[in-house]
Amino acid sequence: MRIGIEAQRIFRKKRHGMDMVAVELIRHLQEIDQTNDYFIFVNQVEDNSCIQETANFRIIQLKESPYPIWEQWHLPRAAKKYQLDVLHCTSNTAPIWGKTPLVLTLHDIIYLEKISLKSGTWYQRLGNLYRRWNVPRVVPRASFVFTVSAFEQKRIQEHFSQIPYDKIRVVHNGVSPHFQPVSEEIQEVKRLEYGLPDRFMLFLGNTDPKKNLIGVLKALLLLEKSGKLPLPLVMPDFGESELTALLDKIGGATLRPKIHLTGYIPNQDLPAIYAKALFFLYPSLRESFGLPILEAMACGCAVITSNTSSMPEIAGDSALLVDPFNPEELAQAMASLLDNETLRKELAEKGFQRPPLFSYAVGAKKVWGMYEQATRMRP
Repeated sequence: MRIGIEAQRIFRKKRHGMDMVAVELIRHLQEIDQTNDYFIFVNQVEDNSCIQETANFRIIQLKESPYPIWEQWHLPRAAKKYQLDVLHCTSNTAPIWGKTPLVLTLHDIIYLEKISLKSGTWYQRLGNLYRRWNVPRVVPRASFVFTVSAFEQKRIQEHFSQIPYDKIRVVHNGVSPHFQPVSEEIQEVKRLEYGLPDRFMLFLGNTDPKKNLIGVLKALLLLEKSGKLPLPLVMPDFGESELTALLDKIGGATLRPKIHLTGYIPNQDLPAIYAKALFFLYPSLRESFGLPILEAMACGCAVITSNTSSMPEIAGDSALLVDPFNPEELAQAMASLLDNETLRKELAEKGFQRPPLFSYAVGAKKVWGMYEQATRMRP
């Protein structure tokens, strides 16, 4: 077979969730399949260290373009040029035309739900508009749709009720092997490299409202006003101006000395940061999976996350689950971990049991097995 994989963002410098999932899929396919021919289609190339070509895996850089143009114009033409038997689009959207059988990874359909298109940055709003236009058109024509949790599978099936039930398959994300306990020596090296405090809480988020930074800041403000905020919060990959605007919004300017911004931290350095943190905050409003939950657990870090959407499915009983819409409840959970070392250690020990339940190797084998079936299901 001649298999194409859309991986347009994996060679950018600042890789995030969906990028890393695509990287791990490709890496594991390289391990299990030395027979079929693969064509990995990318857009801009800033850092190509994450994937290397092998005898049957070629990396094809298509003309660098804005994503919709790249996907709707250059990608389907490449599928035709390279005479693909199947095209796998890995990041929610896909070309709306073409005769090549399509497999789609649909991480979530949050942008199709009742959300405000006025929230988030302009880039995020335009992205959501594009997805709202694209996804309803490509899901019906895909041979198979992969999603990342049982929760999201149910949401997709409810939204696309006309789609056959067995067309939507769960392929869990996994944890990359470099997420593991890190020695105190390496933790200290990375702490000094990023100028981190000696002891801190950790929050990974961005300007997307679903990440619930506003709720985290409100909880911090409650702790500060009650005199129960002894440690700073470390926030990678977040800008000063965005933070200032949110603090002004909640009347929380006094919190600024308690928040430590680091800029972007590469994926390979995150294990040391997780391991050094007192605990990890991930109280999102809505997630299709919640990969950072497992990454933190794999590094021995206690976790607070949400009791909504996919997060209880991923965390099990190995994290403190809170209502993300209730800052008081989040503040109480934070206070309990700040005050209780025994509880932190118990959660960390239980957390080690969760990552082995989710495997990129298992997921790649499942995807690989569906490629041949997809070639027999021409649109």
